[in-house]
Amino acid sequence: MHGILSFIGSTDVSSQTYLLHLELLNFVLVAMSTQLRSGPTPGPKDVHPFIDAAMGQDSALVGLVVHRLLLNYITRPRIPSSGATHSIFSEDGEPGVLHKVGSAAANFVLMPFNYFVSSSGNVSRNPLADNSLLLLLILIHYRKCLMMVEPITEKCEDPLKLDSLVKEKSYFSDNPFYRALESARDVEFDRVDIEGNGHNGPLVRLSFASLFDTLGLHLADEDSVLLLYSLVHGNSDFLEYVLVRTDLDTLLIPILETLYNASRRTSNQIYMLLIILLILSQDSSFNASIHKLILPSVPWYQERLLHNTSLGSLMVIILIRTVKYNLSQLRDVYLHTNCLATLANMAPHVHRLSAYASQRLVSLFDMLSRKYSKLAEQKNEKMLQINPNSIEGNNTVEDMSAELHIYTDFLRIVLEILNAILTYALPRNPEVVYAIMHRQEVFQPFKNHPRFIELLENIYSVLDFFNSRMDAQRTDGEWSVEKVLQVIIINCRSWRGEGMKMFTQLRFTYEQENHPEEFFIPYVWKLLVLSHSGFGFNIGAINLFPVPLPIEDARVEEEAEREQTDDLDV
Repeated sequence: MHGILSFIGSTDVSSQTYLLHLELLNFVLVAMSTQLRSGPTPGPKDVHPFIDAAMGQDSALVGLVVHRLLLNYITRPRIPSSGATHSIFSEDGEPGVLHKVGSAAANFVLMPFNYFVSSSGNVSRNPLADNSLLLLLILIHYRKCLMMVEPITEKCEDPLKLDSLVKEKSYFSDNPFYRALESARDVEFDRVDIEGNGHNGPLVRLSFASLFDTLGLHLADEDSVLLLYSLVHGNSDFLEYVLVRTDLDTLLIPILETLYNASRRTSNQIYMLLIILLILSQDSSFNASIHKLILPSVPWYQERLLHNTSLGSLMVIILIRTVKYNLSQLRDVYLHTNCLATLANMAPHVHRLSAYASQRLVSLFDMLSRKYSKLAEQKNEKMLQINPNSIEGNNTVEDMSAELHIYTDFLRIVLEILNAILTYALPRNPEVVYAIMHRQEVFQPFKNHPRFIELLENIYSVLDFFNSRMDAQRTDGEWSVEKVLQVIIINCRSWRGEGMKMFTQLRFTYEQENHPEEFFIPYVWKLLVLSHSGFGFNIGAINLFPVPLPIEDARVEEEAEREQTDDLDV
């Protein structure tokens, strides 16, 4: 492992070394696939000799390997043409090494090369870049579980039992590859660490600009999304670099487009993208800058033509659309929470939210309120029907009460989002005022709800102010949208927020779970097994995550079960 990692880290990729780099990456990925045989939760009895050997390398070598893998991902070296690689296999008319050992061995070694070269010349994937990224993700998310013995602090009067008063406790060893990625720095910005944070070994230095651009081009791939998450969550310098970029659309547009096509994506990819948006929304400058960037068009958005829409408005539209999709399909509370948390972080900084985004925001409250009302009605009906002594019936009511409480929280967050816009940014958002006035009836059923009463008082203060201004206006003929909006814009200038109650701004932050390895290790390996890497693993031997059987195998298994059932019936 030391020899292989030394070659990968210290040898440049060229036409002469490309295939050897690729085969060594393939070997390391296969050698580390012992993790596929383990369960989803790492334990002290797990045996992974190759990846453990990698974790034991010195920090200088680890840094070189992380740098090389990132560089391969960024530069995406092309597969050498047949002319360029001919000398590798034969020289001066003499048979090459591969010819000497036989065509079978040659076919085996050249399999990745032949697999990835398209006859049309259109190579959709880059094997060296893809496998470099997969290996990097496997290395940085690995966690070795160890056991330690610690004494029990309880008092013991029997001196013979003192030696036995110890207990074993599991812990995870430090991951040097994750630390190397965490401490990576931009080659263009050699900043002195003013906080005095020490770093073990040499720092990984690479072009953040190139990494940023490469990520923007490949965020349709799940492995690139996971790399972006790992960087913005673990590397504060890269996160800071992203936040000061003026072309945030480079990253955000592909993220939003992927969320728009959520039905064709995995739930894990959707989670990762939403967490990335939540992390970015924790920064106030990000929330302000996304409303200054105007998009001439959004061609992939099919429901409506979006012309000259701000990036912030598009982000609001897509997040609300994701909530609606989740409500109808996934019904995942965690996904709901992430979407609403990001919207809440954005709310105080909203600037000139578009008419369509404003309408979607109010319709979000309407949609959640209808779901809430339906649940409340079902709960009341169930309580009238069940037997007080029925355990199953009482459990059903408890589940419905818990779900009702969740939707109460969701409704309150939406009201807080609207409140934040009206309190801190009303003069800059006449379209939000118009949307609330246009659908003001949706708030009426909750006017006296104890969880919402204070928040709705603010909304009704705004409604009373602008409704009175509308009543004071005389107009010839019917009110048009343009006329109403013009009155709102004029009176926004005289709005002073009188009678508005000030609430503490909601600010959500992302915190990783206590045991992230239980999610990330299976997720990374699932990407490898199900990707176009060309590896053929024995699906039946995988214990790390559930794998759906191929259609033919599933049919055979189903027939076997049917025969067994028939035998039992006989």
